[in-house]
Amino acid sequence: MAQRTWFITGINSGFGRQMAEQLLARGDRVAGTVRHANAVDDLKAAYGDQLWVARLDMTDVPAIYAVVDRAFGELGRTDVVVSNAGYGLFGAAEELTNEQIAHQIDTNLIGSIQLVRASLPHLRAQGGGHILQLSTVGGQAAFPGGSLYHATKWGIEGFAEAVMQEVAPFNIGVTIVEPGGARTNFRYGSSKLAPRLEAYDVSPASHVRRILEEGTAVSIGDPAKMVKIMIDSVAQHPAPKRIALGSDSFQAIHQALTGRLAALEAQRALAFSTDFPEAGASAAADKS
Repeated sequence: MAQRTWFITGINSGFGRQMAEQLLARGDRVAGTVRHANAVDDLKAAYGDQLWVARLDMTDVPAIYAVVDRAFGELGRTDVVVSNAGYGLFGAAEELTNEQIAHQIDTNLIGSIQLVRASLPHLRAQGGGHILQLSTVGGQAAFPGGSLYHATKWGIEGFAEAVMQEVAPFNIGVTIVEPGGARTNFRYGSSKLAPRLEAYDVSPASHVRRILEEGTAVSIGDPAKMVKIMIDSVAQHPAPKRIALGSDSFQAIHQALTGRLAALEAQRALAFSTDFPEAGASAAADKS
């Protein structure tokens, strides 16, 4: 198994931590970012120079470019860039504060976009590489109480799907990862809640609030298994466009896509009716 060098945002917890642990244990090099300077001192003590660490706030765009440039400069070739850092913001859209909205978008969407943009010149210069963009089941299916979180994940999926076509000529693969619920600290550790508006107690949006406040629901996904699949995916050529992880993710995405396709098919005649007549005639001529 060839050793690789990985750049991973957010290795202090969750999937990022699990990925760093698995990669280091098998002998790969990891360049990881953390929010707090001492968050991975135990890994640094165990693996020494095999682990490169930098502090990074994903809302600080100049810092993203500086850290990426420094990592590629000091480590040389970096095979895989993992855009992992982010968090969940939950509550009805009306409940959210302007500050919460801005921070969620700056972290999950703009930060992820800028990380990819900062990495691409380096990946092109070295002749290729792989980008893993962490999304979620919530990047394809939407649930009440997650409007802004969904906005960032649906947004980053659209960005990543376009980028994967743009950079294919440069031997750069891009994969979107869509995990379902996993037993990390995402739900009860890093997730944020909007201030409560009593009017929404009768709304389906209140369900996610109850889950987070009660703290008793247990996710079915095994993060170690999910991360192993993410790691193994970078050996696939061409790179898979998307990877759904967890039965809950598969079922929710399948239901969402099936429903959207059925609704689209029902509008076929309506959609075609808005074309200029000559467009339809030209299409008919092409088929004859």
